[in-house]
Amino acid sequence: MLGSLIKRKIGAEKLANVFVNSIFEITENSFDTIQEMIIEDPAFVYIPNMKENSSDKFLLIVTVGNLNFLTDHFEVEEAAEIRKFIIEKFANIYEMTFRDFEDLLNETASSISKVNHPSKNVLYGMSKAVFHEFELNDYQEDYFKNMKTPNP
Repeated sequence: MLGSLIKRKIGAEKLANVFVNSIFEITENSFDTIQEMIIEDPAFVYIPNMKENSSDKFLLIVTVGNLNFLTDHFEVEEAAEIRKFIIEKFANIYEMTFRDFEDLLNETASSISKVNHPSKNVLYGMSKAVFHEFELNDYQEDYFKNMKTPNP
């Protein structure tokens, strides 16, 4: 119901625009803070080396996570249409084809799913994806490093 109301008011393409702009704003405004929190976390015995251009990896994780929530708020057909427009917009921004960007999202989603198995919790999966994507395991004490799991 919420999906139909929103769709009638602003349309799938405009909603996709809001989604893409919001993802960019959120990742641009939060990545430095998250990076700083990770670097300063006392759970790491070595300071993690997070490269400046790592925000693109973070953006992909956040995008995939949020795409997973579309079907929670929209009918399946509506969510598919919005997702298509979102991929088109990101593909244009990154000067990629629709198919190439969709493949990149699918690879990221697969990665998140693997590191999150057997859990289906999207937020937990996103946090584990950050842990693995930025190779944070290399910077923690041996006990957790050997288990290949984040120090809680």
